[in-house]
Amino acid sequence: MAASQYPGLDRFCGSTFWDYPLLDSVDPDLTPCFQKTVLVWIPCFFLWAVTPLYYMYLHRHDRGYIQMSKMNKAKTALAALLVLVTLLDLFRSLWEYTNGIKVPAVNFVSPLLLAMSMGLAAFFIQYERLKGRQSSGVLFLFWLLATLCAIVTFRSNIRVALLQGGVSDTFRFVTFYLYFPLVLAELILSAFSERAPLFSEANRDPKPCPEMLCSFLSKITFWWFNPLVILGYKRALERADLWSLNHVDKSDHVVPVFEKEWQKERQKCHRSPKQGSTTGPETFESQDAKVLYSNPQGVGKDKSELIAGKGEVAIVEGPDSSKKCNPSLFKALVRCFYHLFLVSALYKLAQDILLFVSPQLLKLLISFTKNKDIFAWKGYLYAVLLLLVAIIQSLVLHQYFHGCFVMGMRLRTVIISAVYKKSLVVTNEARKTSTVGEIVNLMSVDAQRFMDLCTYLHMIWSAPFQIAVSLYFLWQTLGPSILAGLGVMVLLIPINAVMANKTKQLQVKQMKQKDARIKLMNEVLNGIKVLKLYAWELSFKEKIEKIRSKELQILRNTAFLNAGASFTWVCAPFLVSLTTFAVYVLVDERNILDAEKAFVALSLFNILRFPLNMLPNLITSMVQARVSLQRLENFLGHDELDPNNVDRHVLRGPPIAMEDATFSWGKTEDPILKDINFAVPDGSLVAVVGQVGAGKSSLLSALLGEMEKQQGYVAVRGSTAYVPQQAWIQNATLRDNILFGKHLNNCQYKEVLEACALGPDLEMLPGGDLTEIGEKGINLSGGQKQRVSLARAVYSDSSVYYLDDPLSAVDSHVGKHIFDHVIGPNGILKGKTRLLVTHGISFLPQCDQIMVLVDGRIWLLGTYTELMEQNEAFADFIRNYGNFEDEEENEEGDPTEDIGVLVDDDPSLPAQNVEEDNPITQARRLLARQMSRDMSRVRTTSMRSDMSSDKGSQRSLHRSHEGSPDGVSGKLDGIAKPIPLKRVLSHEQKCQLPQKKDDKGDKLIQKEVAETGRVKTSVFVEYLKSVGITLSVVICLLYCAQNAASIYSNIWLSEWSNDQPINGTQDAGLRDLRLGVYGALGIAQGVCVVLASFCSAYGGIRSSLHLHNKSLQNMLHSPMHFFDVTPMGRIINRFSQDVNIVDTVIPMILRMWLSCLFWVLSTLFVISFSTPLFLAIIVPLALLYYFVQRFYVATSRQLKRIESISRSPIYSHFGETVQGTSTIRAYDREQQFFFQNQAKVDENQVAYYPMIVSNRWLALRLEFVGNCIVLFAALFAVIGRETLSPGIVGLSITYALQITQTLNWMVRMTSELETNIVAVERIKEYAETETEADWVVDDNRPPDNWPSEGKVNFNSYQTRYREGLDLVIKGIDVTIKGGEKIGIVGRTGAGKSSLTLAIFRIIEAAGGDIEIDGVNISKIGLHDLRGRITIIPQDPVLFSGTLRMNLDPFDSRTDQDIWVALELSHLKDFVMGLGAQLEHEVSEGGENLSVGQRQLVCLARALLRKSKILVLDEATAAVDLETDDLIQSTIRTQFADCTVLTIAHRLNTIMDSTRVLVLDAGRIAEFDAPQDLIASRGIFYGMAKDAGLAS
Repeated sequence: MAASQYPGLDRFCGSTFWDYPLLDSVDPDLTPCFQKTVLVWIPCFFLWAVTPLYYMYLHRHDRGYIQMSKMNKAKTALAALLVLVTLLDLFRSLWEYTNGIKVPAVNFVSPLLLAMSMGLAAFFIQYERLKGRQSSGVLFLFWLLATLCAIVTFRSNIRVALLQGGVSDTFRFVTFYLYFPLVLAELILSAFSERAPLFSEANRDPKPCPEMLCSFLSKITFWWFNPLVILGYKRALERADLWSLNHVDKSDHVVPVFEKEWQKERQKCHRSPKQGSTTGPETFESQDAKVLYSNPQGVGKDKSELIAGKGEVAIVEGPDSSKKCNPSLFKALVRCFYHLFLVSALYKLAQDILLFVSPQLLKLLISFTKNKDIFAWKGYLYAVLLLLVAIIQSLVLHQYFHGCFVMGMRLRTVIISAVYKKSLVVTNEARKTSTVGEIVNLMSVDAQRFMDLCTYLHMIWSAPFQIAVSLYFLWQTLGPSILAGLGVMVLLIPINAVMANKTKQLQVKQMKQKDARIKLMNEVLNGIKVLKLYAWELSFKEKIEKIRSKELQILRNTAFLNAGASFTWVCAPFLVSLTTFAVYVLVDERNILDAEKAFVALSLFNILRFPLNMLPNLITSMVQARVSLQRLENFLGHDELDPNNVDRHVLRGPPIAMEDATFSWGKTEDPILKDINFAVPDGSLVAVVGQVGAGKSSLLSALLGEMEKQQGYVAVRGSTAYVPQQAWIQNATLRDNILFGKHLNNCQYKEVLEACALGPDLEMLPGGDLTEIGEKGINLSGGQKQRVSLARAVYSDSSVYYLDDPLSAVDSHVGKHIFDHVIGPNGILKGKTRLLVTHGISFLPQCDQIMVLVDGRIWLLGTYTELMEQNEAFADFIRNYGNFEDEEENEEGDPTEDIGVLVDDDPSLPAQNVEEDNPITQARRLLARQMSRDMSRVRTTSMRSDMSSDKGSQRSLHRSHEGSPDGVSGKLDGIAKPIPLKRVLSHEQKCQLPQKKDDKGDKLIQKEVAETGRVKTSVFVEYLKSVGITLSVVICLLYCAQNAASIYSNIWLSEWSNDQPINGTQDAGLRDLRLGVYGALGIAQGVCVVLASFCSAYGGIRSSLHLHNKSLQNMLHSPMHFFDVTPMGRIINRFSQDVNIVDTVIPMILRMWLSCLFWVLSTLFVISFSTPLFLAIIVPLALLYYFVQRFYVATSRQLKRIESISRSPIYSHFGETVQGTSTIRAYDREQQFFFQNQAKVDENQVAYYPMIVSNRWLALRLEFVGNCIVLFAALFAVIGRETLSPGIVGLSITYALQITQTLNWMVRMTSELETNIVAVERIKEYAETETEADWVVDDNRPPDNWPSEGKVNFNSYQTRYREGLDLVIKGIDVTIKGGEKIGIVGRTGAGKSSLTLAIFRIIEAAGGDIEIDGVNISKIGLHDLRGRITIIPQDPVLFSGTLRMNLDPFDSRTDQDIWVALELSHLKDFVMGLGAQLEHEVSEGGENLSVGQRQLVCLARALLRKSKILVLDEATAAVDLETDDLIQSTIRTQFADCTVLTIAHRLNTIMDSTRVLVLDAGRIAEFDAPQDLIASRGIFYGMAKDAGLAS
């Protein structure tokens, strides 16, 4: 007998350790020594190896304490029994030794080691319980290894007993059979999880995620996800069905970690010491500040309530940076997520190693087929090992993928939070460089790119590793010939690099175009009403389509580049195998390509194919992520508002103080405010007055810290409240808008409502104060918005109040009420420090101080009395025009009863004044304007009608007019009653909130509805039609041809490998034929793929163009009420995220889906062709596959829909935040909004997380089906080895080994296709919404010169805003002659705005009709109507682009025409002074022009049109008197022969009208010349009397 290979182990055991003949026999077995050493030590060594790491992990991650359960007791008892049983073996050995029996060392060592291991397991069972670990992966694997090793001994003991006819060592035989069931029982118990720890989050959460509570086995197989999949199959999932997000994935867990790392990066840049220090809570600095996360009670000075359950963040401003440098976002993210990256890297490494086991088993299987003498059990063993390796590989791979996706999800959370937080603190100058659209793209597209990269990132090291190992095994198989293949791969690298570089350039260009398109879309949606009134939809549609065509051209280039790249990707593995085989057989004629070499090499080449294919994807993905990273770093590196602009930490001194302060809007811009010196005493009211552009609003912005301080010192003591000139209203209930995050105090709230005159409005609103207010407050009138904004300030109970002209938008009696009850010396704010920007001269005597600003400097400052005594100009003016003597006598607040001066008659306003530049004269003129503005505004009792489509409020206002004979909106002899002073109420009454009304169906913004069930076939058909049916068929045929070529090339290789060598060499002619055909088939595959890629790229672009344009056309054609009830964020989401999916994702998925489909069919064909027995199991496997797939798709699709819907609110909330940043900062509510953003992101992740788990759940089950195919292919090869050639076996199993991955991809792609085609469904939905009437009716077009006269007839006209609502105009009959000047007056809800909207057919007739010059306007196209009449709207809306584009978007006028219009609208000098003149770039929303200038641009638009009918819808209500004069004088001269309809806010503007139309509750109350109406002493007389225009 040969000498033993392991003499040491033989002595240790007292018997042979390794006996190969015993193993290599018909009845194989392992030696007793091997069983007692290796099989016992494997589980023990595993447990002891992981113990230190596992102990540290448990020690650091304490989840709480788990109470002792029956299962825990059972596990501990079984472990104790195992210790006892193993010690029995040890005691037996000791007893034998003491009795002189020779005992081998193994009988002492192995039982002792086993007993210690079982003791350690018992310790971990208890320690895990104490640390709150419900299930243990370590112990499960230990028991599994122990069981598997024991199974071998179990069989061996029985086999030996049967062979020997008895048992030689009964004691150890019995102890083993006691040990085995105990280990098995431990394994079974460890597959279940313990109860949740005491006080754990899972116990508090109403819907905890089962993942945290499930066992290790359930976790690795994703078994815990089954209930949701089953529910999703039974019925469509809803949001309520989803579980809560795991705590570790929530924003409040992930974001603080990132903030900490990000701040470190910022400090590297800034290198300046931290200011101040904090104790107690965990501290870290954010972009804008240090952030203190603390308990929910908060530590900041703001005691407002935040989102329930969140800790408060106190923001303490950090230092400014002097040196400009962008911190590295990449480094911060790496430090934040490296641990997740490392764990997934370990999984990936394990999977990569297992990947190379299968080719080695294939090699053994082919040699088994070739050599008929090998025992059959070996073949079955190889087949089972193939299955086991595949199963372990699947489990590991999907843990890796799960880790990557979770990392991606957290990455998105921190990016969105960083962008959101930055947007709250970025300077006004920096904001100009990033539009809202661009920032939304950072949150959506760029964050998504990072998520996508997470799955590919490990390929950076994994791909080279896989390539290196493949090449090593290939060298083993084919020798140096593989260097030829390696050469081909090296040659392909620079080609891929060039393509990747080109892709990057295209990517940057595409993102620029995408940003530009979204920015323009944003503006179009903001100004949609103006577009419709001007009939400019087509012009803006062209602009969007122009950008879109540039974007698609770039996409087209990218797609064609990718198509070219796909040729190299598909051909790369094939070229490598072809060159390797060619060199191998040509270099030496004795090199025979047999089945073993060919198919082992081929399976290795198939492994090689994945990293080679993935590298280009990885490069593309990395390029995209790099572009996104730069964009994010640029945005996050923008300048922030300097917290040192205003010193907010003063403890004493005046509440507001400025010393030598100079401010500008940007660091490099000219100063707006110069040398400002003033201090405001505690509790005083300071009025700030001045011309438009004097710097009044800028002064408030400077005090809020919104401007750049160039020099001087500013201090503000205490909390601040701010009422901006343009009220900022959130898409929330009216109550939430007022509370603004603070607790509801009924008494205080009721008092605020009454003081701000909101009581009557609540009566009118359908849901009272719980009525939902639309985006930007669209269902409130201008006055209501301003009062809600004021109520928010009053309720905040701050120390300092900045009021930016809050009375400009409200009526006289409301304005007086608000001044008396809120702002004035006896108002609710008395004792508070108030800075009031105002044009209301009547309020000046009641102010403690008056500040007059001229050109950014303080010209006058003092009390009313001081100014009257010391400043002649001021005193003369007030004496002449103030006339306050009657103030005390006049209860109804009409201070100038006797004065009926019209603006034009004012002697103090000469047309040309030689002393114009004299500051005294300027001030005199300024005060005169203010006075007359005040007279007209403060007296006019017609409440400002809503210009911004207040469907809801007008409807309800109208109801209240009809139904309330008493109250504020009632009538008394046609004269509006004054608002009563507060009545004396009991405490209970005073604190009682308005009753909630039944507002069913009255919700303005409807929730976005998710489609349910399978995606309709019509959606797929729509997409195929948009691609082109013929093209789709061609693409399918090309993929079919490619797979046919692929199959035949492998069958050809199989036959080649079966060629018998002649005298140890191969026939040269036959060899060359084999090689030539093999090469040709490979080239055919490449050609087919390139053609298919080109066709699908072309089809994809064609489809994108068609779907986008159709949806855009329909959206622009939608009626106004569609935009009232649809949030902008929702529409933007469709045109950004969903269009992006149609552009890039769907074409790629379709290509991959077709590849997978044909590959699966090829594989099944090849295996069935090789082993026909396989056909028997195709049907059951296909049924199993289909069953799993259907289960999954139903759930996955619905999760995708829910996720899409929960994404929109993130962007809507963000857009809203950006518009209200100054208000949010003024109230110090940044943290509250930051938490709201986090809550919305978490809500989105609630749907996203189950979506990624569903992919893993599916993949694992599908791979099991695939693994079964591998098993059966191998089993049938073993069974039929007598008849099968090695080549056929190699072919069959090589294909089978790939099926797992392909099946997985197949269903992934099917589901991805279904879930992403939802984007087509969503875009298609907006392409099919209800539209307004045709823009042009070809067979009913008005004459070219229509309207020539300007005659307007209303014939029993009635209208309503939407179906189901009440009429707002009720049967009006009126004829307006051509050239008449008609004034339209009436209170809010009287129907003034409705009348103008009706003329433009923004709302359609519900009865009767309107005729203009005899043409029934309902019969002609909307553009023919709207393009021939003109409106100067109340809100001057401008678009970003040139000034010329804003005046003439269709380029239909000459420059000469435009200059004439500018001259007539008094803008010529201003435009001449601009560098670019007509090409001057107007910023988003016209922000770089003043409100007055914007209104003059609207006048210039009207002058360019010069139509016969002009409508002024309160066009001058929001401008200063100077602009009002200019507009009125121009209209009088330029539109002298036109019909002019003026909705009046100031009666003096319509006193020279031909006739005045007085509306009341949708009907005509009076209609006659103004003088006759005054003489008749009706409603109009009452209004004129109030305005001082009649006595």
